[in-house]
Amino acid sequence: MTTLFVTAAGTDVGKTFVTVKLVAELHAARRSVLALKPVASGFDPGNLAATDTGVLLDALGLAATPANLDSVSPWRFAAPLSPDMAAARERRRVPFEDLVEFCRAPRPVDLTLIEGIGGVMVPLDDTHTVLDWIVEVGAPVLLVAGSYLGTLSHTLTSVAALRARGLEPAAIIVSESEQQPVPLEETTRIIRQFVAPVVVAALPRPPGATKLLTLLAPLFGSV
Repeated sequence: MTTLFVTAAGTDVGKTFVTVKLVAELHAARRSVLALKPVASGFDPGNLAATDTGVLLDALGLAATPANLDSVSPWRFAAPLSPDMAAARERRRVPFEDLVEFCRAPRPVDLTLIEGIGGVMVPLDDTHTVLDWIVEVGAPVLLVAGSYLGTLSHTLTSVAALRARGLEPAAIIVSESEQQPVPLEETTRIIRQFVAPVVVAALPRPPGATKLLTLLAPLFGSV
């Protein structure tokens, strides 16, 4: 595996949190890694540290130069909306074919992490969703879910959408939400019983000594 697509069951459930943790653990394991956020909305260059792109650059140890910004997030939009809406407000669009080509480009690292935007079915333009993007990139998929009320339906629906297009999640990470109706492990157990044999692992916040590379050993063993 040279590329992993990190997507989610919804917005603000922990994609960047998981991606950054993977970057840190892979660096600690002496693996070269690159994290991309090709499409970013809600991007504020005046408060870069608070943006997903800024967080990824910091995790990679890269300065926030124009070149590095373009190399990690070439399509950046100001409005914190779905990409199609955010782009329309700037009279721009996400060029789907260029986006796919950008993601498929070979890179001289052990692993490239591609962080999606929003959930699996978020629109990119008038005809394409994040799911279409995932299909065209053709990389294994890591699905991030939350533990909030409603996550069971959102997560299982996302898995169903992936499977309907012939994609099986390589693994699911249940990232602990700030508010949750039941303990994290209970939510994880319920999701696991409905998506077997997919690996489903719980990630508490703060993560403490929890290591994603250990939880996802079947996925990262060959990295």
